[in-house]
Amino acid sequence: MIEAASFLRSEGGMSQIIAPPQPAQAPMQRSIGEIRAGYEATSGVTRLNGLRQAGSARAISLPGPELVLLNTSGGLTGGDRQDIRLSLGPGTRVTATTQTAERIYKSSGGQAEITLEMTLGTGAHLDWLPQETILFERSAARRRTTFHLSPNATCLSCETVILGRTAMGEVLSDVSFRDERLFLRENRPVHFEPLHLNAEALRDTPAGLAGARVLSGIVMLSPGAEDAIGPVRALLDEPGVQGAASGFDGRLVVRLMAKDNWPLRRQLIRLLTVLRPSPLPRVWHS
Repeated sequence: MIEAASFLRSEGGMSQIIAPPQPAQAPMQRSIGEIRAGYEATSGVTRLNGLRQAGSARAISLPGPELVLLNTSGGLTGGDRQDIRLSLGPGTRVTATTQTAERIYKSSGGQAEITLEMTLGTGAHLDWLPQETILFERSAARRRTTFHLSPNATCLSCETVILGRTAMGEVLSDVSFRDERLFLRENRPVHFEPLHLNAEALRDTPAGLAGARVLSGIVMLSPGAEDAIGPVRALLDEPGVQGAASGFDGRLVVRLMAKDNWPLRRQLIRLLTVLRPSPLPRVWHS
């Protein structure tokens, strides 16, 4: 009775029940991850020479050398942040990938921020081959990947985006996803790959994605990269996949789209097998 009476207020002979004060809502916990990895070459052999990881971001160094990145939070949502920085010393050769597909879940506020910085020293080469990014309905994220290349450094980069769980027949109608890949050589832009997906782009129209639910893009920067245009175009015959390739001035660009992930993944594997001398990352086959 004493507790109940504490929420009674009397005005003009009438009693009014006053609701108890509500506790302040605690801020939602956010996933924050950070990785700093460096490589150096000694007598022609590339070795990891530094690794720092924090929060939900983790990295596994494998022979090759191969660096596998993973997000222990299982995915990203609004307000989450990932900050990945790789530094390749002169003459190093490294393959970097992700353990599994990255998931961008529905956002209850704000967007996920993913920042990747790749710095390549003189004569270094990086194969940046992450597995797919899966977008969920009402997800919101921005990913910025910057490659800082020395004058004769080379790289091969691939990104794939899946709109929903295609095996379950999901069709997305509302997302906000900005993906930007910027390639700099001696701090001067040499190539830029922007992708902006929103409700308008998702429409099944010629001005939208025309029914495609999986998108992939390959960029290779190296002297004579355009010479691979013939072999690459000869491989663009996977059923269910639309593809196009162009090559000029030391770069090769390939873009793919499909309604389902598996045909596109098969096409992608065939192309990457031609474009790089070593086997694909182990996790691609697990």
